Amino acid sequence: MTECEDCLLKFIQSNIQNSTLKMDREELLSATPEDSGQPQKKQESPLVSLEKDLEFYADAIKEVSIEIMVEGISAHPIFIAHQHEVNIGELILNKEELNTDWTIQASTLEEFVEKGIIKKDKKEAFLKVYKRPEDFMCVFVVVPEGANFIYYPYKKG
Repeated sequence: MTECEDCLLKFIQSNIQNSTLKMDREELLSATPEDSGQPQKKQESPLVSLEKDLEFYADAIKEVSIEIMVEGISAHPIFIAHQHEVNIGELILNKEELNTDWTIQASTLEEFVEKGIIKKDKKEAFLKVYKRPEDFMCVFVVVPEGANFIYYPYKKG
């Protein structure tokens, strides 16, 4: 594990322990840089592009989610959205190949616990907020500033 990955893992673990990784997508998408006292132009969050990509990827992600559950791999699929490289899960949607902004990897709650991203003693708390995978994709969003879980709804119908 590189020093950067180690720092990110410690940051993620700290936030999970402090239960700060429970924002919904609206909170994440409206995130703006802290006010420095200087007048600033409102910058578009990179997570706006994530929402666009998740909309585009939704059918493929849902198909993989169902496959993970039907094959008995896990009842709790988790998808990792990133723009660089991460060492968790299996690559399913590559931004380079699809000409999008975000790459998606498929994982499971069990792998997150095994790798220590979710502490064993926090697993039950995580499950209490985990939404139905038939209706929502659980996405672990990794950005340079840190990482967070969001739940993005699949389209109805």
